[in-house]
Amino acid sequence: MAIMTYIEALSKAMWEEMERDQSVFLIGEDIGAYGGAFKATKGFLQHFGEERVIDATLSEAAIVGAATGAAVVGMRPIVEIQFADFVTCGFNQIVTNCAKTHYRWNLPVPMVIRLPNGGYIRGGPYHSSSTEAWFFHVPGLKIVAPSTPYDAKGLMKAAIRDNNPVLYVESKYLYRRIKGEVPDGDYVVELGKADVKRNGSDIAIITYGATVHHSLEAAVILAKEDGVETLVLDLRTLMPLDKEAIFNAVKSTGKVLIVHEDLVTGGIGAEISALIADNMFQSLDAPVRRLGALDTPVPFAPTLEDYVLPNTQKVVSALRELAAL
Repeated sequence: MAIMTYIEALSKAMWEEMERDQSVFLIGEDIGAYGGAFKATKGFLQHFGEERVIDATLSEAAIVGAATGAAVVGMRPIVEIQFADFVTCGFNQIVTNCAKTHYRWNLPVPMVIRLPNGGYIRGGPYHSSSTEAWFFHVPGLKIVAPSTPYDAKGLMKAAIRDNNPVLYVESKYLYRRIKGEVPDGDYVVELGKADVKRNGSDIAIITYGATVHHSLEAAVILAKEDGVETLVLDLRTLMPLDKEAIFNAVKSTGKVLIVHEDLVTGGIGAEISALIADNMFQSLDAPVRRLGALDTPVPFAPTLEDYVLPNTQKVVSALRELAAL
């Protein structure tokens, strides 16, 4: 085992996969000599060369389109969108071409699109969007959102090896804040499998990404101060959802709080809530509750960003309200 940060783990996964498979290559803006906006690809150009680490033009549409074409003919591209917010410029390529190619032509499209996602970094409204729900509605795409270094490496390897387009949603907030043990050897984390990060019998939190850590912190506080034991289920993969794990969490506790950094309105939590209502109503002891960002762009001012986004104390308050029902 090695102790790595979140970004070191996903970088290690890409490096190992490029060593293992000559069809894997990188394409994105400033990923070569500069090493990427967040230095996830630092040193890759010097080791793998310009043919496999491609500094692309400033056009997300061109980058995703070129990667889709390469995937169709047997390559395994990894696209870096510098900030997830900018994926809108490549939206048509992703949802119209990339996602539908297998359905139209029965061809695999093995590619990964890296999306440095979310706020908590004081980046303002153009560099802090949570974009996962935009693509959750699109058949043909898989979506992963790791919360730990172990999962970051294992899910990246699984995404690269998958024959479908995978959106790899990375929390910028976690890049260098979270450290953890990561195996030195090769391993994958299976796509579509959630993980119980904390066991509990009173309330279940269903979450992913940065809010996994807010949820874990809140669970510790609630156990210490209120004697309420909270199960924390990390979805890890958003599409396909691990419905069995979600339903088991409901059965185990009877009360559910869904937490995500994205807006509450139209967020993935709404679909999870509907799934629970449709399938697990008899197991519920209280209404399903959701906690997410307020319906506004992420502000630049630190005090306003803290007010808008979910945090540990907001999770604690929501848990206490649910526990009282």
